[in-house]
Amino acid sequence: MSAACTEERFLLDVAKHEMTVIRDDGVSRHIRFKKPESSDMFFDLITWPGHLCYTGDMGTYVFQRLTDMFEFFRTDREYNQSRGRKLGINLGYWTEKLIAVDGNRHGGKPKAFDEEKFKLVINEYRVQWMRDAKESNSLNKEGRRELWEAVEDEVLGALEDGGDRAQYAAYDFHHADPRDSQHRGWQFDDLFERDFTEYTHSIIWCCYALAWGIEKYDAAKQSAAEAVPA
Repeated sequence: MSAACTEERFLLDVAKHEMTVIRDDGVSRHIRFKKPESSDMFFDLITWPGHLCYTGDMGTYVFQRLTDMFEFFRTDREYNQSRGRKLGINLGYWTEKLIAVDGNRHGGKPKAFDEEKFKLVINEYRVQWMRDAKESNSLNKEGRRELWEAVEDEVLGALEDGGDRAQYAAYDFHHADPRDSQHRGWQFDDLFERDFTEYTHSIIWCCYALAWGIEKYDAAKQSAAEAVPA
């Protein structure tokens, strides 16, 4: 499976899924979506008053908000479809309603450390340092090169030992050059305010599954209602 979860990728993943209604009693439901004769990427949507549980190949997530949680997840459908999207998800708002997650996936968190985001932020600092040092003439060319390489070795190099280690290395980083005419130390000020996480593939897939699954359920209910003689 691709590391990037897009609407298009999700729709390909579930193209052969079929819906099975195991329970449908008011706001108490158990709806299964899976490929015939295969459990690959299957998922269940289970609701009871005030709660919805998604469980399947992408983990388990429990949300809490409205009495009927299908109603809650329908709210972004019209807005997104008016903008050309087939599915309507709202990652930030929806994940705020999580009350429990499968701790075996990403430490039980909907977001995880993103290496590329970390590199981007560190390099923003590093490039600005080079400009400041050159404009103020506080470091000569050799001093700037040494500062650049210190960041490469001590901070970005720590990524080999994982995201936590790299972040600690950045927080602890301090580079002082005796040739610095301003006698300053170079460090990552305000780095604690930066967010180096992104939503995981699993939670994004889960949110697409919620939007898609509820839409399929609604369509089936409408078809059944229209089939009943007046």
